[in-house]
Amino acid sequence: MQLFLGDGSYILVNEGIDCSLPLEGSEDNVRAWYVSAPVIEPVRENGWVGAVAEGGSVNFRSIQFNPHSHGTHTECLGHITPDVHSVNGVIDKLLYRSLLVTVSPEIRMNEDGSIDRVITAKVLSELVSGFQVEALIIRTLPNDLGKMNLNYSDTNPAYCDVDILPLLDELGVLHLLIDTPSVDREKDGGILGFHHGFWGVPNQERFDRTITELVFVADEVMDGEYMLNLQTAPFVNDATPSRPLLFPLHRNAED
Repeated sequence: MQLFLGDGSYILVNEGIDCSLPLEGSEDNVRAWYVSAPVIEPVRENGWVGAVAEGGSVNFRSIQFNPHSHGTHTECLGHITPDVHSVNGVIDKLLYRSLLVTVSPEIRMNEDGSIDRVITAKVLSELVSGFQVEALIIRTLPNDLGKMNLNYSDTNPAYCDVDILPLLDELGVLHLLIDTPSVDREKDGGILGFHHGFWGVPNQERFDRTITELVFVADEVMDGEYMLNLQTAPFVNDATPSRPLLFPLHRNAED
């Protein structure tokens, strides 16, 4: 099935590329922020067990996890405000015009000898020049499959410099997606400068913007323009598990 867009381009609805990480109750599940693995276990009440393998009539399992730590998730400014605003309802369209870029973060040496990998305006500007999009997906290098099962805690992953914020404004970005656990440095003393700048907290709050972290975009997916379907679970919370789908754009019948 084809879905035609206003400019004459179209997408094929069976070509969606899933950029989310699955959640499982295992030590192999991706995680960050010093928390243990998710737990998925059968309910046990008054002698009844929610596991067919143990004699129950159905599998009936509870899941304990943290959306910020255990997989692909989308968050709103409620992540950093005293009132915990909900991300539910912020995604108000089926499709967003988007751009996927692959970035080699800039290496930055710190006085203590540690090394930061930083996505800077210098690195990003040439990749996004000339585009006008509602969503930007940043894939960082290296991009090995180990990202899907990594424990990011205490690894100082790549993060975004606040100097890219004006670039995002120029692009028209409402929804930023990245394959790291955070747009900010893992240990920044709680400043969260990029989060605050992107959402305009506290002075120019942007309730229409979201950040999606811990996506995974396989190497075979080419950089360029896509239509993004950002699916979010209807949790009334600052963050929720999400499933970004990228649809390649076709511009004529031969594409």
